[in-house]
Amino acid sequence: MEPLHHDTSTPGAGRHHRAPRSRTFRLTLAGLALALTGTGAALTPAAQAAPETTVQAAVQAAAENPYERGPAPTERSIEASRGPYSVSERNVSSLVVGFGGGTIYYPTTTSDGTFGAVAIAPGFTADEGSMAWYGPRLASQGFVVLTIDTNTRLDQPGQRGRQLLAALDYLVEDSAVRGRIDRNRLAVMGHSMGGGGALEAASDRPSLKAAIPLTPWNLDKTWGEVTVPTFIIGAEADSIASVRTHAEPFYESLRSSTNRAYMELNNATHFAPNLPDTQIAKYSLSWLKRFVDNDTRYEQFLCPIPRPSLQIEEFRGNCPHS
Repeated sequence: MEPLHHDTSTPGAGRHHRAPRSRTFRLTLAGLALALTGTGAALTPAAQAAPETTVQAAVQAAAENPYERGPAPTERSIEASRGPYSVSERNVSSLVVGFGGGTIYYPTTTSDGTFGAVAIAPGFTADEGSMAWYGPRLASQGFVVLTIDTNTRLDQPGQRGRQLLAALDYLVEDSAVRGRIDRNRLAVMGHSMGGGGALEAASDRPSLKAAIPLTPWNLDKTWGEVTVPTFIIGAEADSIASVRTHAEPFYESLRSSTNRAYMELNNATHFAPNLPDTQIAKYSLSWLKRFVDNDTRYEQFLCPIPRPSLQIEEFRGNCPHS
């Protein structure tokens, strides 16, 4: 698909998995009609006699977007603190190999097939509790989420990147919820050095579907080798990983041909990602839905590029393209 909008910013300088398998849709006419109306009651015979083109359009849409999860999004739904799915949790022991344990959040239902998965790393000296709010918020929208502890709280971005990848490998190979996950649809997020780790992970494993560094810190400023769709979030008043020396050069170094975006939170500090934040949540969710789930219903929130507001100092990027 051709880009819907040209990049408005200045360009800067794994393992193999099986191809994803589409979900099988078995919809009767009556069942499809119920799905289209969103009601739980049977339709009248007249209503059941929906035009054949309507039925065909719905089936075609399902076939073209086999990873769609949940109802059609609205501004209200992406800003909500919880989505349509009930969420369950499982603890991961600190004795696992590759990272320091953590918590898995996942949709309780098994009726919607498999879900994409996201591993999330904390920042320097922090533990997984600093990222805990992302777990139920994203899982309730249709993702399996693992917030991790690092092996030590002093681990550097490169170490955190490897631990994020180890966490994803654990999810799809050894975790109790592995049967709920599509191993071909994986993503990483992280705060501060964990955000620098998310860039490291995206560099090391191009098969990832998305990366979201949150007020990221890394001594490496150039990421032109990254081809994973990357959404970088900076904070205007960040005095630890200033946008001038971290988030902005990271973004500018990404190739313009890569799906990329940069959001700077207005008057926010380095620790903004540690507390529930509507702007972080709505755009991170939209990014994950668009690139992990290939759900084009969420493209409306990313294109046209969002304008500055009381909460957003700046937003740059290109409209999503394949």
